[in-house]
Amino acid sequence: MKTALNKEYLEHSVFGQLTDYANFYRSLSDSTMSWISQGTNSAINIDTYVFSSMQGTLESINDILFKGRINDAYALLRKYYDATIINLYSNIYLSDNFSIDNFIVEKINNWVKGKETIPSFGTMSEYIIKSNKVSEITKLIYNNSAFKGSSFEDLRQRCNDHTHYLYYHNLLSNDNEVYLQNRLATLDSFSKDLKNIFILHLSYLFYQNDHYMMSSDYVDSLDCGLTPDEGSQYWVAPFIQDIFDKVIKANRPDIAETIKGKTAMKLE
Repeated sequence: MKTALNKEYLEHSVFGQLTDYANFYRSLSDSTMSWISQGTNSAINIDTYVFSSMQGTLESINDILFKGRINDAYALLRKYYDATIINLYSNIYLSDNFSIDNFIVEKINNWVKGKETIPSFGTMSEYIIKSNKVSEITKLIYNNSAFKGSSFEDLRQRCNDHTHYLYYHNLLSNDNEVYLQNRLATLDSFSKDLKNIFILHLSYLFYQNDHYMMSSDYVDSLDCGLTPDEGSQYWVAPFIQDIFDKVIKANRPDIAETIKGKTAMKLE
């Protein structure tokens, strides 16, 4: 089938971006599986499957975008955005409500067990923004000129525009045989939106759950009956350092320094 997709479209940097992000979530899913989700009775860290689901969504976006279906890709980008907010909300809510006297946090545990739905996107977003535990990141994210609150509102609206066909041109962006003068500009915008969601997610996640950055060296030594190297419990997994350098540090050095200043992990 002949399409209107040119070489510049098919070789756009967004495809490498999607591959990097999907590979990151696959590695993160594997490395966090052994961490217990305090507040639930799940045998496996509940974030493990959140991260692998995100990996799948990003791989689906890659496949769909490569066929020129930008409209469908934006619908999935909204799904990815939802997943990041759910992940951040559930982690903060568990941290706020878990205690020796409240060993099972019913709201999250019921969601995991399929007995209760998660709150609305707006309710979860508000909970994250109002949390004192991550207020340093919130100030940096929403007070920066590139990350003002309105930009995320606009991002959410763009996703909704494409999901619900609110404008005719959104519908046209799903037809890869139609010549669209702004197709590459739309792809540029998509790439920026994708990056902003990814940075949002990792900034909060690593600020709050810095143990998720831990390399496997310490546990591997214990499993082999060896004495771990001194301080190896603070070593950062190479795949996390790589994405931290490539995405967080390169785009938001202020957030990078804030995370490094809070954690005992040997983040460079």
